[in-house]
Amino acid sequence: MKIHVTQGESHVSSNPNVVMTTVLGSCIAACLRDTHLGIGGMNHFLLPDAGDGRKDSDAVRYGAYAMELLINGLLKQGARRERLEAKLFGGAKLFEGLTDVGASNAAFAERFLRDEGIPVVSSSMGGLSARRVEFWPASGRVRQRLVAVDNTPAEVRRPAPVPAPAIAGGDLELF
Repeated sequence: MKIHVTQGESHVSSNPNVVMTTVLGSCIAACLRDTHLGIGGMNHFLLPDAGDGRKDSDAVRYGAYAMELLINGLLKQGARRERLEAKLFGGAKLFEGLTDVGASNAAFAERFLRDEGIPVVSSSMGGLSARRVEFWPASGRVRQRLVAVDNTPAEVRRPAPVPAPAIAGGDLELF
């Protein structure tokens, strides 16, 4: 069973048939797991924090809230903080010339987990590509696929090639 984790969401499961998925650019997904119980979860956050200490309806977009939500969700299911391990993904810089939000997100996630005493056992953060991440919370297995993003400035892009005309052949039309 697939659970797609979107911005501001956090999910926890111990079902061995569950795979959690997300697609990340500059956002971060933290995959946390209690190695003894085989229970894990994933979150997906957009920004490190609100910067003004607010706790409003937009709080779900921020890392501090997302990390607390994920850790508390695991603890409610019986996980123990001292058995948690983390895997981090995302934090890409998809567009030149803009603030590197991805680097800020990555630094926040690493700092937060270090302060909480939760070891990061693997990570794939930064770079210029988006990522599709799949996480099996019961086993801790993770698969990442880089996603091609055309982040070339518009004035530098080459025009797309003109497609060849369709060829008709019986009942099958090729295009």
